[in-house]
Amino acid sequence: MIRFLNVRKSFGPKTVLDGFTLDVPDQQTTVLLGFSGSGKSVTLKHIVGLLEPDEGSVEVDGQVVHQLGRDAVVELRGTIGYVFQFAALLDSLTVAENVALGLVSRGLDPDIVEGRIEESLRLVELPDAGSRYPAELSGGMRKRVGIARAIALRPRYILYDEPTTGLDPVTSAVIDELMVRTKHELGVTGVVVTHDMRSAFRVGDRIAMLYQGRVRTVGTVAEIRATEDPLVRQFIEGRPPSPSAWERG
Repeated sequence: MIRFLNVRKSFGPKTVLDGFTLDVPDQQTTVLLGFSGSGKSVTLKHIVGLLEPDEGSVEVDGQVVHQLGRDAVVELRGTIGYVFQFAALLDSLTVAENVALGLVSRGLDPDIVEGRIEESLRLVELPDAGSRYPAELSGGMRKRVGIARAIALRPRYILYDEPTTGLDPVTSAVIDELMVRTKHELGVTGVVVTHDMRSAFRVGDRIAMLYQGRVRTVGTVAEIRATEDPLVRQFIEGRPPSPSAWERG
């Protein structure tokens, strides 16, 4: 389980997380929603130790991340796949070489690496793309390669940072289906940061909305759809918040 306990994080005078507390249950997908700048991506970076909380703690499988030594952090990151917003592929490498990056760094046998590459590209429905370069791929295909690179590590957790940003609705639906399939076929626990409500409702088992640095509400998809919180309703319906809703925040 991933657990955030009263996490506070500021950058200069700006407080981004202010008492953020949330449990991420195993083998479920938890979606993080919130307005721009609400701390969603900052939250993901705490899980892998790229950021440390000013106060509070982030635990992964009972380990307090910011208290781990260097070797332990490296070992922890080996259990976590990270899908970046814009895929973060290296243009000078082929698709297969991009997928292999984390595997090669672990010193795995070349035959194992080759098998993982083939399996991962098959799971994202790009079995014949290994010899191509990122510049030859569409935006949706690059996102799928990013997912393949993450699942090649056979992680316990996968973190998705805005996986459908910049994609058309049909391609977004394909990415959503891949996230759902990954959970079911590989049994991974997912944390998804998104602004896309259609995606959130498709892939999420639980949805948490961040507001003013903490969890405004958390619940199942059905519970979030039925919420009577005016600010949450305005967010999921894509309407500008009314002044009274902001004041009640």
